[in-house]
Amino acid sequence: MPPLHDRLTRAAVGEDSSKPDHVGHRERLRLRFRKAGPDGLQDYELLELILFNAIPRRDVKPLAKALLRQFRTFADVIAAPRDQLLSVRVEQEGRPPLKATERVADEFAMIRAASLQFQMANVIDRPVISSWKDLLSYCRSTAAYEPIEQFRVLFLNNKNALIADERQQTGTINHTPVYPREVIKRAIALNAASIILLHNHPSGDPTPSRADIEMTKQIVAAARSVDIAVHDHLVIGRGETASFRSLGLL
Repeated sequence: MPPLHDRLTRAAVGEDSSKPDHVGHRERLRLRFRKAGPDGLQDYELLELILFNAIPRRDVKPLAKALLRQFRTFADVIAAPRDQLLSVRVEQEGRPPLKATERVADEFAMIRAASLQFQMANVIDRPVISSWKDLLSYCRSTAAYEPIEQFRVLFLNNKNALIADERQQTGTINHTPVYPREVIKRAIALNAASIILLHNHPSGDPTPSRADIEMTKQIVAAARSVDIAVHDHLVIGRGETASFRSLGLL
């Protein structure tokens, strides 16, 4: 129970002193968010707002802070693999441990899905030249936090508008097998006029490897044979993106 002077203070301002501490905290934090938006809250407080839905009757601040200690940033927490999330727990004397549950992992997954849908809406059916910044933001969201390499292809129509984004292959932590014939076969099936290649480096360093360069040459040659242009190959790291075209590799 809160100290007597805290309960008297709450009674003086009309708060219900019978409510547990965390209930009043949740109400106050939501009010701050409504008034100030996300810029008015610390990262752990934004995580608390999300955790409220998954853990309804506990003070979730210790868990929010534990998640940030484990994964370092808000974005890394939201993008953390489910099995790693479920391993986070905070021991509390006299109470059951406070844990990242399946419901917590579901909440984070829904936020990721909503974010991707929102960003996709900014780029789909729009010419990539006029929406390049939005396209890069979308690409980073899809790939930057993946724990293993994945190879994606953005398919464009004859007006350079995005018509599809598809994951072609998933590999290991530092390698993804890519088959140029399958990439071109899919481009033809979608009636794409051009493509943008995309893959991530889980290490965080987006510098293209020799294998990346050689694979890109093979895809460019295969695409040229059927009159499909390869506009770029983007390598996504944690904070940076490497462009083959900008690097003079394409």
